[in-house]
Amino acid sequence: MNKQIEIAFLSFLCLAAGCSTLPAPEIGEKATPVITQSFASRKISPGETWKIYLKAASPDGEMKRIYAEINQPGMNPYPISIIRIKKENQKELSGYIILPTANAESPMDGVNLTLTVHVQDRSGNFSQPVVFPLLLNSRSTQEGPPQGVFKEEALGVVVVTLDNGKAS
Repeated sequence: MNKQIEIAFLSFLCLAAGCSTLPAPEIGEKATPVITQSFASRKISPGETWKIYLKAASPDGEMKRIYAEINQPGMNPYPISIIRIKKENQKELSGYIILPTANAESPMDGVNLTLTVHVQDRSGNFSQPVVFPLLLNSRSTQEGPPQGVFKEEALGVVVVTLDNGKAS
C-alpha cells in the first residue's frame, strides 16, 4: 500500500511541476507556415483592385494554399477563396493577392470589409491569421507598400462578388 501512495505522490509532484502536461514534439514533425510580413491599404476607391501584400515562409517548403475570407458587417459570410501557391513559391513567397471591387450593379461607396488570410501547408497546418480592414471610399486612393519589402508579383485572385448590402 505504501508503494502505491509513493507512486501516486511522485506522479502528483511531476504533474504539478509540469513534467508531463504537453506531449513532446515528434522527431521530424513538420513546421507550421508563417506569414512574416504583410501590408494592404486601409482605404481604396470603389472599382479599384485591392492589392494585399504578403511574405510567408515554410522551412519544409510545403506551402500549398492561401485562404482568404471576407467579412462584411450585416452580410452573410462570403465563400472562402482558395489560391494555390506555385511550386517555386512553396518555401518562400513574396507578392500580392488581389481583390477586385468593381460591381456595376451595386455601388460600393462607404462599404467596410475585413479580409482574413491564412497560409496552409501540405500537411494541413495553417499559419496564424493576418487581418486587413478596408473602407471603400470614392475620395480615397490606394497606398503602396513600403519600398523594397515585397515583390511586385501577383500570387492570385480572391474570387468573390462583393455586395453593398443595400436593397436595389
